[in-house]
Amino acid sequence: QKTKVTSSFCFCFLCFALPWQCFRALCCKGPPPPRPEYDLVCIGLSGSGKTSLLSQLCSESPENIVSTTGFSIKAVPFQNAILNVKELGGADNIRKYWSRYYQGSQGVIFVLDSASSEDDLETARNELHSALQHPQLCTLPFLILANHQDKPAARSVQEV
Repeated sequence: QKTKVTSSFCFCFLCFALPWQCFRALCCKGPPPPRPEYDLVCIGLSGSGKTSLLSQLCSESPENIVSTTGFSIKAVPFQNAILNVKELGGADNIRKYWSRYYQGSQGVIFVLDSASSEDDLETARNELHSALQHPQLCTLPFLILANHQDKPAARSVQEV
């Protein structure tokens, strides 16, 4: 028994008149345009939540988060852009080297622990002011994140 193969043909006036444009529109879209990438630096005292923030933005598990010693770099993908975030450790002995990693940054994320002690909050304030005045950062946009708002001792945005 033979089967008959039929094909259907749809006639489109635009495709007849402009075949190349229709062909390209339907078949040759190619890869989507690349998303722009932005280089950011993420700073803050040790324990402020920088690593947890970046892990959350990258949809990584919050388990086994260890305080950053030195620095780490994470690509944080968004629909319209990719943020390459250089997270710098916040320990006393590392903060003095922060400025060596500022070059090429296009923005700053400063994370502070809103439930920290008065002394730590004052240290964070001094580090923030130092960053705001640094020649490589002073013209860049800053995001200041008052983290740990879920803790009972957390200060409001006005108190910070």
